[in-house]
Amino acid sequence: GNIYWTDHGFNLIEVARLNGSFRYVIISQGLDQPRSIAVHPEKGYLFWTEWGQTPCIGRAHLDGSEKVVLVSLGIAWPNGISIDYEENKLYWCDARTDKIERIDLESGGNREIVLSGSNVDMFSVAVFGAYIYWSDR
Repeated sequence: GNIYWTDHGFNLIEVARLNGSFRYVIISQGLDQPRSIAVHPEKGYLFWTEWGQTPCIGRAHLDGSEKVVLVSLGIAWPNGISIDYEENKLYWCDARTDKIERIDLESGGNREIVLSGSNVDMFSVAVFGAYIYWSDR
């Protein structure tokens, strides 16, 4: 198995084996402040949230190739990101807009607001079955 992580100091997304070996950078360009990542091993996708000058949600293959931006409008501080493997949906929470939203993870289409609050600071989100979980700092 592999472990993936973001490095905010160097604006990188890296991967290594679970024992720490074979560490390498898979995305080093086009990132400003990568925040959170999610991996879909079956489809071979890596997703990430970006807080930088141009906040967005991106997707690439697990080797970092074929980067695409799935969401770039109406997004400010995207924090946590989570995959619904059964429904093929990608969820994220935004600490500035106070929303949890979702899209189709293949096309980036069918964007929906799942939850909208006020005076909350959503930090992470997880989806399991019919339930959605989030943390509020």
